[in-house]
Amino acid sequence: MVAPTLTDSFGRTIHYLRISVTDRCNLRCVYCMPAAGVPLIPHEDMLSFEDIVSFTRYAVSRGIRKVRLTGGEPLVRKGITSLVRSLAAVDGLEDLAMTTNGILLAEMAKELKEAGLHRLNISLDTLSPHTYKELTRGGDVNRVLRGIRAAREAGFGGQDSPLKLNCVLLPHTAQEDVAALRTFSREEGLQLRLIHHMDLQHGTFTKVEGGDGGDCTRCNRLRLTSTGILKPCLFNNLGYDIRKLGYEKALEAALQNKPKRGTSNTCDFFSYIGG
Repeated sequence: MVAPTLTDSFGRTIHYLRISVTDRCNLRCVYCMPAAGVPLIPHEDMLSFEDIVSFTRYAVSRGIRKVRLTGGEPLVRKGITSLVRSLAAVDGLEDLAMTTNGILLAEMAKELKEAGLHRLNISLDTLSPHTYKELTRGGDVNRVLRGIRAAREAGFGGQDSPLKLNCVLLPHTAQEDVAALRTFSREEGLQLRLIHHMDLQHGTFTKVEGGDGGDCTRCNRLRLTSTGILKPCLFNNLGYDIRKLGYEKALEAALQNKPKRGTSNTCDFFSYIGG
């Protein structure tokens, strides 16, 4: 039996779904949200785990093969391991990943692996405790480092599913910070991805060094927000409510209206849309 394929109006194969499970986060990174934070979404407006699993099951039946859980910070959502377990059981889903800031990873890495999570990307912009605290407005880099060790001990990493670090490059990022992360990644057997600072409202983005993001000609993804809005593009205001439109109409609309290239997004925050 031939596996189904999703294709947008420009002939790009869409097989990757990023799901934001919460807008909450335990950090306040300077490039993600203002110091005072952002208005939080009422819990009753968020997709339930049952909603997320149900839509994922439908999307996979149509051709989605890869799912990544994001936030906010996905590990702050209560019961996240049970969601991972349910998604890992979806027939036809080939790759289940998560992006996390790593703050809670030391306590949760083992249970996430046992629940069926395949891969992890961990956000880490510097190894300097002082710089990390400034960038995250109070975060402790040592908690992230403990999380990385716990993830490796739990079985994440290796050639088939490398453990990756996401580093956001700001205009003032020191070269010594990047050099230190390169050395750390090489010594620890990690893959480093350098993500140049993106600006949603001004439409500023470039290709990710060490990854596929930011290359519109090869874009293979859709995004589902924690409130059930299916977005065809990060740098675009379009979005389709899977609860109001239904799964099929929302998915078809996202595919048909996925732009050839991102422009700008004036209605979302990174903490809401998941980056």
